[in-house]
Amino acid sequence: MDDRTLYATILGIAPPWEVTRVELDDTTKAVHVWLEARSGTTFACPECQTISPLHDHVERSWRHLDTCQYETRLHARVPRVDCAEHGVKTVPVPWATAHSRFTMLFERLAIAWLKEATPAAVARRLGLTWEEANGIVERAVRRGLARRSSVAGRRLGIDEHSYLKHFQFVTMVVDLDEQTVLHVADDRSAETLASYFESLSIDERLAIEAIAMDMWDPYRRTVRDYVPDGDMKIVFDKFHVMRHVIEAMDQVRRREQRALRKRGDRRLTGTKFLWLKNQVGRHDFTAASRRQFRRLRESTLKSARAWAMKEAFRHIWDYRSIPAARAFFDRWQAWAVRSRLRPMIHVAGIIRRHLENILNYITHRITNAVTEGLNAKIQWIKYSSRGFRDRERFKRAIYFHCGGLDLDPR
Repeated sequence: MDDRTLYATILGIAPPWEVTRVELDDTTKAVHVWLEARSGTTFACPECQTISPLHDHVERSWRHLDTCQYETRLHARVPRVDCAEHGVKTVPVPWATAHSRFTMLFERLAIAWLKEATPAAVARRLGLTWEEANGIVERAVRRGLARRSSVAGRRLGIDEHSYLKHFQFVTMVVDLDEQTVLHVADDRSAETLASYFESLSIDERLAIEAIAMDMWDPYRRTVRDYVPDGDMKIVFDKFHVMRHVIEAMDQVRRREQRALRKRGDRRLTGTKFLWLKNQVGRHDFTAASRRQFRRLRESTLKSARAWAMKEAFRHIWDYRSIPAARAFFDRWQAWAVRSRLRPMIHVAGIIRRHLENILNYITHRITNAVTEGLNAKIQWIKYSSRGFRDRERFKRAIYFHCGGLDLDPR
């Protein structure tokens, strides 16, 4: 088998294209392969598939998978046709996508590596510039989004993620069942989320069963405007609600600690971790710390009362009946009011104002845990890339790693 037949076989070259020449450049450690369309071949316009007269040829080259330790480059004179309807158009070649300087096989390899490492690291290992590696990501995401048939989901999660300091956000819509990001948009306003729902048909909006989110009013207003029976489908994330209760309890602890220290009482010094964690069933506390915390929570400290209220509130998620859960909250709020602990009274008021959507958890049993998991993955992407100064590139990275897209060229 001669070199031309060998490379035609391993490259999958078929008529009308053929390998006309192969050269080894030992100085630059590269193999150059020339391809050409057979004389007399007719070509169609890539827009309308109409057979059109040949206009001219343009010289192009592409990086291919390495041949052993040698870099491999393909070269071809690519025909351009003169279509009566669309004008002069470049004929597509079977080994590469339009506007790419790499073969499809090389891009598939680069995409596989880019899923595991940063563009900078992949660029170093494959001998690319950073711009070339980023271009592969950009084309892959564009392909994936174009191939996706729908961005509809039945159970959704909505959350924001910061990409820079000074409150620069993107909003994500997540399919909780498929655990993929469906939509990424700038900021976290009502208009941000509206662009997603406007892309759905009426039937797709009707098919939405539940939406988990935090208590951010612009998101809630948008869901009410676009999703039929939206108020019955909004579920305020229980972990977000619990975070409010825990923060209120911690405010009580901090205020009490300052007051005690002024009197020389250091009982609460160094105990923050004990109050914030749920003690039940934990094995990462020493016997001494458990004994210390038992004395504290059985004392008459305000922090002990706030902790008891925080732990009691967890039971609301165990209810299977909304009326029973509502009655439980009424009793809990009355307890918070009688405690005269201002942070606990305040958080009880916040929960009261959002109670109906909080209790929707009992019907739909969904949380934003999947979304938070994707957020953790995105946080790792930000850290490994040393941050993103460009919001569009950050959004592309989210789609690339978390969008569940079909990225490979073909």
